[in-house]
Amino acid sequence: MKSLIELAGIPRSTYYYWVKQLASPDKDAKFKVLIQEIYDEHQGRYGYRRIRDELANRGYKVNHKKVQRIMKDLGLKSLVRIKKYRSYKGKVGKIAPNILDRNFKADKPNEKMGDGYY
Repeated sequence: MKSLIELAGIPRSTYYYWVKQLASPDKDAKFKVLIQEIYDEHQGRYGYRRIRDELANRGYKVNHKKVQRIMKDLGLKSLVRIKKYRSYKGKVGKIAPNILDRNFKADKPNEKMGDGYY
């Protein structure tokens, strides 16, 4: 073991730190199960924000960064819906009455700009 540490070029304390880390139980195991459950329940359409909100609804207060990290570890990515382009807004505003009826010829200046033509 001593020769492996020397070969790797790491301090002894680092080796024992990682041995201890690998032996300790996963503290996010409960959240991993919950996040996977919520992800599957919504057919993969929920991203980390909505999953974080759903966890809050279920009574778990979790940071969004933690949810994002766990989702990355589990390989979960939300499916993005294709948003259709919708330019038609219907009738917007007021349509002015067609008083001139394309009769633009005037006998004198400002004749067509009278009171009823605004």
